[in-house]
Amino acid sequence: MEKKKDLLLDIDEVFCFPAFLKAVNDFLGTNYVIDDFTEYYIDKAAIPKERFDEFNRFIDNRNLYEDAEILPYAKETIKRLNEFYNIYICSSCINPFDIKGSGKLFSNKYDFLIDQLPFINPEKFIFTNTKYIFKADIQIDDRLSNFDENIETKILFPSYHNKDISDEELKKKGIIRAGYDWREGWIEIRKILLNEACIQK
Repeated sequence: MEKKKDLLLDIDEVFCFPAFLKAVNDFLGTNYVIDDFTEYYIDKAAIPKERFDEFNRFIDNRNLYEDAEILPYAKETIKRLNEFYNIYICSSCINPFDIKGSGKLFSNKYDFLIDQLPFINPEKFIFTNTKYIFKADIQIDDRLSNFDENIETKILFPSYHNKDISDEELKKKGIIRAGYDWREGWIEIRKILLNEACIQK
């Protein structure tokens, strides 16, 4: 049997939406939905600058993965992909607006992954913000800056903050777009990767 290909899988905005939006709404008394935003950092876009420190204190004791929203078809698709690929979770645990308080994100995200993706060996969890230094055959991410240009198959997961990236730019960078709607992103990934995997098997 041919050796399995290595796949780097992002988590935030790809597998799930952490509960930053819920925290923002609770803090401000608003009813924002995810598609109201085009900027990656929802809290930066929504919270007035003068209240940012107050907001960081507000979320300090919250587990932002306890109420995370798992994206449609994500879990079952990843479980199926795991049969054909060596999946490595490659995800950041740093809140750039609260570096000192970011430690609990590691613990919360780890527990979340153990609970939600028990079929992936935790030895394959990589917590880093410098994803481009890792080599693999395939990478799934929602941010262009995270892709290593040397990876053979680069897949941009559709999200609220990357809708305006042009097809021309992606083509120039050799990146495949998994559709245009985060609700259907995992359906598109099935088409891209499971068909290929089944043929190889």
